[in-house]
Amino acid sequence: MEKVLHPATARGSANHGWLKANFSFSFANYFDPNKTGFGKLRVLNDDFVQAGMGFGTHPHEDMEIITIPLKGEVRHKDSMNNTKVIKAGEVQVMSAGTGVEHSELNSSGEELNMLQIWIFPEKNGLDPRYEQKDFSEILKKNELLNIVSPKNDLSKNSLWIHQDAYLYLGEFESGLKFEYKLKNKDHGVYVFLIDGEAIIADTVLKKRDATGIWNTSMISMEFKNLSKVLLIEVPMN
Repeated sequence: MEKVLHPATARGSANHGWLKANFSFSFANYFDPNKTGFGKLRVLNDDFVQAGMGFGTHPHEDMEIITIPLKGEVRHKDSMNNTKVIKAGEVQVMSAGTGVEHSELNSSGEELNMLQIWIFPEKNGLDPRYEQKDFSEILKKNELLNIVSPKNDLSKNSLWIHQDAYLYLGEFESGLKFEYKLKNKDHGVYVFLIDGEAIIADTVLKKRDATGIWNTSMISMEFKNLSKVLLIEVPMN
């Protein structure tokens, strides 16, 4: 087993007044040669956006983009004629493919906190696509819920992307222990602790800490108090 620890305090950051952003990996003006991604995971941004503010129309291509609002809501508009509102409890996926333009605006009267994840696709030049789903009614305490899967291995409720990657969300009570079995021996797992405190593969994580783990088939998880976790399993090559 190999591991890397990314403490919350060691993340990159930017404060634009209307936007306070935290970068797990190199992004925009933040660059760390030791943090350019984790396998096929390229970006994990933790953004706080003031009410009525947001990101104007901008382009993307050849990237699988997953947006998870933790608080508030984001209004999405894109060049595929989608105009949607994604609220806390919902998840959005967008395959940028050959190219798409979109904007993201905090359309609520409160601060928006959202996670945005970028994962490299299995190949470039794919058709752009958009999908979102409300998971709030099926997210059960003390269970990992599969929210994103590859197209050829969908769970009952998951969204899909063009990559052999799996994303899970879970909320766990203090004292709960379990093991997570990886889907593939060539994969790694990036665990981002949204809230609480946990011991992941013998590494203590607190709020917004993360650890990347690879060269193993199983990882142990123990939650020390009420915790919320995002788990991202991706190919390492």
